[in-house]
Amino acid sequence: MSRKEKAPRIDIYARITDRIVAELEKGVRPWMQPWRSSNAIGRVTRPLRHNGLSYNGMNVLLLWSEAIARGFSSSMWMTFKQALELGGAVRKGETGSMVVFASRFSRTETDAAGEEIDREIPFLKAYSVFNVAQIDGLPDHFYGQQAEPVHVHDPIARIAHADQFFANTGAVIRHGGDRAYFAPATDHIQMPPFPTFRDAASYVATLSHEATHWTSAPHRANRDLSRYAKDRSERAREELIAELGSCFLCADLGIAPELEPRPDHASYLGSWLKVLSGDKRAIFSAAAHAQRAVAFLHGLQPAAAEEKEAA
Repeated sequence: MSRKEKAPRIDIYARITDRIVAELEKGVRPWMQPWRSSNAIGRVTRPLRHNGLSYNGMNVLLLWSEAIARGFSSSMWMTFKQALELGGAVRKGETGSMVVFASRFSRTETDAAGEEIDREIPFLKAYSVFNVAQIDGLPDHFYGQQAEPVHVHDPIARIAHADQFFANTGAVIRHGGDRAYFAPATDHIQMPPFPTFRDAASYVATLSHEATHWTSAPHRANRDLSRYAKDRSERAREELIAELGSCFLCADLGIAPELEPRPDHASYLGSWLKVLSGDKRAIFSAAAHAQRAVAFLHGLQPAAAEEKEAA
């Protein structure tokens, strides 16, 4: 592969990371979806494709950030071609938002011993999508989440739903004290008593964060936390994974996460800036790890087990 062919891939990593760093420098966490009451017109969710399937990993961060920056209240996105196929048309003058596709290709190389080996080469491709708010002429149901009144779920039911989700994981969750943390040595999650939280959503957001840490064990999502206590950079990376995992999981549960960072997490902002500024791929890695962690938690739910058995 020539240097000319490599340049676009490197530029995508740098372009996205630079954008996130710029937001963090302003004190803004760009992965926070616009869930404030003034913007939360539809239900809390991940960004959705035209077919209703959700985006994952890095693309969740990119599209949440775009929704915040550009004031889009709809969570649905599609390509220019998909809009045309559905009978719609992107309005003249509208600009798309970038999403990425990561994959690998094989290349045969000759090693030092003169033997041919197959090497997996990762690559990243960018393409543009448009929010339905930028498109005219789509079938009515695409605009439904903006135009129709939103039913507000009963808070107790929402908490019961979340409590059942975490109970299904089998994680040991203990309550007491004034700190939330995951203890690898005893493999348990420690949470302050529920009444000490500002509201139910805050409790779920905090538990989601610690549950993401919980997935790090070798027999779960397998992330090495051996240097967490000694290396600030490694700690910052793991905390970023847990923060993103909490955002993803809260969206999946239909619950707004904490809009302001916990006091014990606010200090990570500077560490994240340092890590991301020094490694253009760090945010991609964190998003991928967070996606795997959340997928593992979903895989522990009864419905997922039933689907696996049926397959």
